[in-house]
Amino acid sequence: MTSTSLRVLGIDPGLTRCGVGIVDVDRSRRGTLVHVGVIRSSPDAPIGDRLAVVAAGIRDAIATFQPQAVAVERVFAQQNSHTVMGTAQASGVALLLAAEAGIPAETHTPSEVKAAVTGYGSADKRQVQSMIARILRLDAPPQPADAADALAIALCHAWRRGGATVSAGGALTPAQKAWSDAERVARTYLRSRA
Repeated sequence: MTSTSLRVLGIDPGLTRCGVGIVDVDRSRRGTLVHVGVIRSSPDAPIGDRLAVVAAGIRDAIATFQPQAVAVERVFAQQNSHTVMGTAQASGVALLLAAEAGIPAETHTPSEVKAAVTGYGSADKRQVQSMIARILRLDAPPQPADAADALAIALCHAWRRGGATVSAGGALTPAQKAWSDAERVARTYLRSRA
C-alpha cells in the first residue's frame, strides 16, 4: 500500500457465507486486489458459535491486512426474516470489531454498491462479478458472489470516501450519475421510513 492509497475492508455480512474483500484504491480511483475470501460457518451450529466464526475471520483480516476503513453492506428488508436476522447479526459483529480496532466504518446499501461498480443500481450478481473482475484486472470473476460483493462494497466506499465523484472534466460519468441517483433514492427512502 502506498501513502496515497486507501485500504478498505469490505464485508458482505452473512452467517453461512460472509464475504471479505480488501482493496487498495489510489487517488485516481484505481483499485488493486489485496485479499478476497469467504468466512463460512455451519448452518447446523448454534448461533453463538457461528457468530464467533465470523468474528474470528474478520478479526484475522483486520490484523493481517490492517485496513484504514471498513465498509459493510447495509442490511435491508427481505421476505425471509430469519435471513435478515443472521445478516444483521453478522453486520453488527463487523461494525463492533472495526470500532474496537479504532477503524472508521460505514454501511452502504446494495443499490449504492451496485451503482458504484456497474452504473446500475439494480444490477444482478453476475454483472457485479464481471465488473469487479474488470475493475481489479482479474483473470476471472471472484467466486462465490459473496466474495465479489465484498470487493464491490470496499470499492464503493473508497470511491465515495475519496470524494472522487466528479471526473477530470468536471462532469459526472454515467456510472457516477447512476451512483449519485441511487444514493439519493436510498436517502429519500430512509427519510420516509423515519
